Amino acid sequence: MFDWTTMGVVFALIGAVLAALMGGIGSAIGVGMTGQAAAGVVTEDPSKFGKVLILQLLPGTQGIYGLLIGFVTLTQIGVLGGDANMSLAKGLLYFAACLPMAIVGMVSAKWQAKASVASISLVAKKPDQFGKSMIFPAMVETYAVLALLISILAITSIGGLQV
Repeated sequence: MFDWTTMGVVFALIGAVLAALMGGIGSAIGVGMTGQAAAGVVTEDPSKFGKVLILQLLPGTQGIYGLLIGFVTLTQIGVLGGDANMSLAKGLLYFAACLPMAIVGMVSAKWQAKASVASISLVAKKPDQFGKSMIFPAMVETYAVLALLISILAITSIGGLQV
């Protein structure tokens, strides 16, 4: 017989998967977009490869952050060693704790890619402005880091709750 009270681990797993999946999707899209722009620049001037590669890699961090949240969640809920039994309420809390990284990771990777593409265009025309061009996509990264922090704080705090 189906019992909702034992479904906590399912919701926690869904949260972990969404954080990794959505961050990864956003990063894949972002790195692909910037890779296209970078390839165009390198076609014209191969000496700019190192600079545009760094700008291409920036939208990939959200995928790493999502994967980190996934691992932290799996560890906290006992799937990677331990007891994976938990209440529905606790599972829903883990699910909610993963959402900031899942949503912000996907969205910020796409917007960071757009900023990186613009920065790649800047480097193509004015390679001496590389340092300044890094600032634009780095500003978007700030929000991915904030989402990472809130997800980590929430996930690590849930274990001690009596729900």
